[in-house]
Order: sequence, then C-alpha cells, then structure tokens
Amino acid sequence: MKLLLVEDDAETADYLRQGLAELGHSADHAATGVDGLTAALTSPYDAIILDRGLPQLDGLAVLRALRAQGVRTPVLLLSALGQLDDRVTGLEAGADDYLPKPFSFRELVARLEAIVRRGAAPEALADRLVVGALSLDRLARTASRNGRRIELLTKEYQLLEYLMRHAGQVVTRTMMMEAIWDYSFNPGTNVIDVHIGRLRTKIDADGEAPMLRTVRGAGYRLDAA
Repeated sequence: MKLLLVEDDAETADYLRQGLAELGHSADHAATGVDGLTAALTSPYDAIILDRGLPQLDGLAVLRALRAQGVRTPVLLLSALGQLDDRVTGLEAGADDYLPKPFSFRELVARLEAIVRRGAAPEALADRLVVGALSLDRLARTASRNGRRIELLTKEYQLLEYLMRHAGQVVTRTMMMEAIWDYSFNPGTNVIDVHIGRLRTKIDADGEAPMLRTVRGAGYRLDAA
C-alpha cells in the first residue's frame, strides 16, 4: 500500500515508517497538519494515518477539510485522547477508525488493513489478482502464469503487484518510483529498467506472448496477453 503518515513526533514517525516498509508498504511523511493536508489533496494514497494533535492545523481540522473536499481516502486517526467522547468526535469528523496511543504496531496494521478493505474497490479487495494467464496470490505472496510458478524477489513482487493493480493503464516511472521505492525525486539511476527487465524475463517464458509493454515516452503497461 502507498500510505500517508501525518505525525509530528519524529520518533513515532520513524518507527512506523520502518515497520510499514518491512511489510512492503511505502509511507510519505508529513510533520504538520498543513503539510499533511497538502499531501493528501495532491497525491493519491491507499490510506492515511493521521495524528490528532498536530502543529499548525490539528488532525480533526485536516480530516474535516479532506472530507469537505470530497477526499474519501480511508483515515486511521491516532490520538493520546482515548475517552469515549474523543473517539466519537474523531469518527464523526470523518475518520474510518480511531486508535488511542499508546498502541501496538500489530494492532495499527490490522486496523489499517481493515479500513482499506472496507474502502477499496472490489478489485483491490481480492486476495488474488488476475491479469490474463498471470495470477498473483497476495496472501501467499506468490505469482504464476499458466500454472508456472514465478519466483520473485521482494521488489519484483511489489512491482508486479503494482502493475497488476493498474493493468491496462500506463504506469509512469514516477509512479513506480514513489510507490515501490518511496522516492519523491528522480534518483538518476536505472533501477526501474533493471527491475522491469528482470520481471519481463520471469513472467514471459519462451513461446509466451509478452505481457509487459513499454509505452514510449510514458512508462509501462501490463496487458492480458
């Protein structure tokens, strides 16, 4: 998942970003309410982890502004305020779930995945992605084509999952760089070309029609062969 983490406590933010990255998720970080609101309004995210107590603009104000703008991205609200009235206020402001601090990382991930499942489109809900003869089991983290198992390294798996979620659409280098490598700038490397090349050799065996196509000047597109 591509996430937005709005949290002013640097230690908490680093801890969460590291844990989410180890699970294969990328998370942009904003340390103020204004920066968080700007990021949420200008970039697509699968979910937002939003602290309630933020400088410049508090979490509830950010949340209300997002909902007023029609942004329906699932939001998990974090807060040191855990009383019933506090939780109700957060949910009424538009949060999809409310998690009082301190919390366990496991519980945060479980709640995050739950609100994404509830808010996702039917295709994103599936534990199995299928494009033509290509299949990816998101629970077992395995892929196959025509029954042939495809062995993937971590980044290759993340790249294939992202391409399959956007099958039939042009995926730009910037989109892949942000979603898979968590870069918001061009690092000036050929890392995408290298991984795309490796992925091609793995999903397209001899005699099989190519599924991953280069769209000149734009990026790549995964099509059902």
